[in-house]
Amino acid sequence: MNAQHKIKSLLDQLNTVIVGKQAQVQDCVACLLAGGHLLIEDVPGVGKTTLAHALSRTFGLQFSRVQFTADLMPSDLTGVSVYERGKEAFVFHPGPVFAQVLLADEINRASPKTQSALLEAMEEKQVSVEGETRALPHPFFVIATQNPHDQLGTFALPESQLDRFLMRISIGYPDRAAERVLLAGADRRDMVDTMLPLLSDEELAELQRQVQAIHTADPLLNYVQDLIAATRSGRWFLQGLSPRAGIALVRAAKAQALISGRDYVAPDDVQAVLPQTIAHRLVPVGDAGRGAVEQVRAMVEAVPLP
Repeated sequence: MNAQHKIKSLLDQLNTVIVGKQAQVQDCVACLLAGGHLLIEDVPGVGKTTLAHALSRTFGLQFSRVQFTADLMPSDLTGVSVYERGKEAFVFHPGPVFAQVLLADEINRASPKTQSALLEAMEEKQVSVEGETRALPHPFFVIATQNPHDQLGTFALPESQLDRFLMRISIGYPDRAAERVLLAGADRRDMVDTMLPLLSDEELAELQRQVQAIHTADPLLNYVQDLIAATRSGRWFLQGLSPRAGIALVRAAKAQALISGRDYVAPDDVQAVLPQTIAHRLVPVGDAGRGAVEQVRAMVEAVPLP
């Protein structure tokens, strides 16, 4: 299998539905190839749910969607055992979390208790229900969407939950040309329904293995450690990155390198995924006067390249 040819065909199909957002689409593909989970934060109506549907269709993965609301319970996600008289026993009925792609739509509209029900699933690829551990399908990919925190009826995700997301992206409004295509063209949801799967489970697993095999040279790892040390210096952020976040950064950079057609990670790959991979894990210092993404970019300018 030619990895670059396959990845190009995946990106081309996704870009026919999500118009004018090539960078965001590439981030989504990199996140899936790296084996992580994706958080999409934006205002309603910019295509978050459509992007999740298109990803699952293009990658040929079993899809499940849950609309998070204030009254959603953890068992609504994981499943519950129901007594069946005919069998004279309790039978477990799996919840929507038992899918290869789980779309957690508007995740921050549910209570923190329900949000936390995903922690074990995202980290361990399993759920524990009524004292029994059940494995989730492979691959297991969570795409969560959330609205800005200043909107009514939202609960901020706890730090432990945010740390489980490999990337956080924002789609943003389309430019004028892309919006014209959306206004004059077919309904994007109808287009998603006609999309064909371009990968098998085995081909996706092979691409993920190729990501793991991407080479990271010692000078590149030194650069990554310099960036991590900068986040911990107290100059830029209140608290620095954890080792888990550093590992996530390297995984995302490897996926970016594979998409770019290289078998090694370059500093450009690290910089390309850095804001999406670490900004949601960090809080800028009080006198920064800018958001986490802008603070990350400012920090990168101050850390010398290898």
